[in-house]
Amino acid sequence: MSNPKLAITLGDPAGVGAETIVGAWSQNRVHQAARPFVVGCATVLRRAVDLLASELSVVEIDSAEEADPSPEVIPCLAAGGLRSDSIEPAVASAAGGQAAYDALKLATRLALDKSVDGIVTAPLNKAALHAAGHHYPGHTELLAEFCGVERTAMMLYLPPGVADVGPAGLGVVHVTLHISMRDALDQMTQERVLDRIQLADDALCRMVAHTADFSPRIGVCALNPHAGEEGLFGDEEQRVIAPAVERARSLGKQVEGPLPSDTLMVRAAAGEFDAVVAMYHDQGHIALKLLGMQRAVNVTLGLPVVRTSVAHGTAFDRAWQGTADSQGMVEAISTAAHLASVSRSESHQSDAVVRT
Repeated sequence: MSNPKLAITLGDPAGVGAETIVGAWSQNRVHQAARPFVVGCATVLRRAVDLLASELSVVEIDSAEEADPSPEVIPCLAAGGLRSDSIEPAVASAAGGQAAYDALKLATRLALDKSVDGIVTAPLNKAALHAAGHHYPGHTELLAEFCGVERTAMMLYLPPGVADVGPAGLGVVHVTLHISMRDALDQMTQERVLDRIQLADDALCRMVAHTADFSPRIGVCALNPHAGEEGLFGDEEQRVIAPAVERARSLGKQVEGPLPSDTLMVRAAAGEFDAVVAMYHDQGHIALKLLGMQRAVNVTLGLPVVRTSVAHGTAFDRAWQGTADSQGMVEAISTAAHLASVSRSESHQSDAVVRT
């Protein structure tokens, strides 16, 4: 089969997205793994090409079928009615938020229509998104609505080769995400913890789909210091997390917890676990980004399409200075290509079973 076709959204044009895409484009890994094209404003891409003194050529296309990428050519499919001169670099604006929204909506539709095998997203700015009238906490929630699903989760993922992680890499799946800490406590239920364990198990199995009898080792974070110290510092471990872990074990999952998150992440970084289930956003994000900020990949679980992203934001403090690191974009494209290949293989196997 040919390499998976991937739609890469430009994200917020005021941020570092265009620079990371241009910086990643000339790397051989990108084109060995995928057939990518960009969804967004070609003029913004050309501005990034000039900024980085690149010899890349940006070619405007009218459909995904026209995309013919190469290390020298970036095909670009327009989304929405963005005027390039309406975006001020490194400034959050309604225009930038709308541009990111339009690109994501089009890329998702292409994935749902099977015109592309997956999508990779450059970062959007949440304040700009809200200024444009789209009141979502971020990409994950937008994608869930576009795809018509309710069961989604974010997994931050370090590919193999980073730190001492195992052959599947290291994934951190979050029970709660873009909400306040006070609300996170209310949303942390047995059902949600169990669901995230199951999503983590499935995601890591897909990362090593070629490996027979692979069973991900999953560590589940405690919420409170010292895992609650037998109830002295809180009872969520005994009341919510431990029962969910036991239910997961009864389903055959290789899972431990609740474990104090400080030592659990050290053990995971040393290769003792393939996935960690974190109770809230920063519990997972801080630890994983310390391990590999520039190589971490954001993978959305629970969608009917493949979606990955860089693990950083729009970085307005660094945007349009020619200093953005593109390694995260390379990893996001490579991971999306791998997952898309797994999905295509599963689809072909399913079709073969139906025919027989």
